[in-house]
Amino acid sequence: MTLIIDLQYFPSIILYKTLYNFSNIVFEQYESYQKMSFRNRCQIVGAEGVIDLSIPLVRGRDQKALMKDVRISGAQPWQSQHWKTIVSCYSRSPWFEFYRDELEGLYGRQWNFLLDWNLVCFEWTMKALGMTVPVSLTESYEKGYAADGVTDWRGKILPKHLAGGMAGPGEGMAGFHGAGLANGSVTGSTVDGGVRPYRQVFEERIGFIPNLSVLDLLFCEGKQSIRYLRSS
Repeated sequence: MTLIIDLQYFPSIILYKTLYNFSNIVFEQYESYQKMSFRNRCQIVGAEGVIDLSIPLVRGRDQKALMKDVRISGAQPWQSQHWKTIVSCYSRSPWFEFYRDELEGLYGRQWNFLLDWNLVCFEWTMKALGMTVPVSLTESYEKGYAADGVTDWRGKILPKHLAGGMAGPGEGMAGFHGAGLANGSVTGSTVDGGVRPYRQVFEERIGFIPNLSVLDLLFCEGKQSIRYLRSS
């Protein structure tokens, strides 16, 4: 089974939970850049709730360049800003120090293309999780894929579909159920359409927030993250 999907900035946990259904993943690089997506944004959580980390782009978010050609703007110190926010939010999490040096190294490097940065982020998370799935990039753009064994999720995982994103109160995973992306058969204690909670840094203050960036899971669960993904 092959999954074709857009390449995102430290993707949501929901992507990693579904990878066990696929033998390889193909990232779309020939699509036109889509705004209001996770291509240049990831979501973490702070004391007041969800925080969007957005990467500034050359020509802004309204550009129509192919994803492979989208350039990161160097006009703002986004890397240091994102890293400082991550440290502020997760310095008290159980596993932050375990991953800190490697992540700080990633944020300390300069990146010209969004595709390159997102791919490095994904490869780092797969290594941290201990997951192995062959990864490749599309060689051309196809409007749809009719072949058996190919699942097209391009444009499916969006901020408006996630409980911590732009969806209104109570919408949560509704978008995923409609797209066939959510598994509501999870056993045990679940929230928001079948998402099993784990211990988060600010849970006592703001409650559990599902489907954040996989960074949240790694910082909170560490080496147990893979067990969480398998059980969910």
